[in-house]
Amino acid sequence: MRKLVERELTSEGPRRGGERSKGRRSVTVNLGESPLSWLHARGHIDDRLFQAGEILRRDFERAQLSANVTMRWDPVRVKTTGDQVLSATERQVAAKQRFDGAIRAAGKGLEDVLWRVVCAGEGLPEAEKGLGWPARSGKLVLKLALDRVADYYRIR
Repeated sequence: MRKLVERELTSEGPRRGGERSKGRRSVTVNLGESPLSWLHARGHIDDRLFQAGEILRRDFERAQLSANVTMRWDPVRVKTTGDQVLSATERQVAAKQRFDGAIRAAGKGLEDVLWRVVCAGEGLPEAEKGLGWPARSGKLVLKLALDRVADYYRIR
């Protein structure tokens, strides 16, 4: 089911919640497309686990770990004095390090369902089938994995 909402578009992606500023670009977002948001909306996972999954997915996307479709056209960094912010490449490397740390924190055997549901956007039934698990077992395993990821990201 599609649930479309309009969100303000920022440099980090669509802004979550809040009002859209006048004169700003916006994007239409389908809230029903994420299996994680589907589970959260129906009370199967709490706010802490949802937030951990969203941060993990954000790091996955910022690290650009998904398959590339085209050539990258990132600007070349010119070294100047006084530049205190991270370049795009440095932000990408930092996101990859955070993602790898979170996956390690989830533990062996839990990273598969975590990656499939949170990063690849597979629904729980598809993930369970792909992993050869019994029906309805994925939710419990996903909760355990998200709990460990929440601890890694220090979400209370």
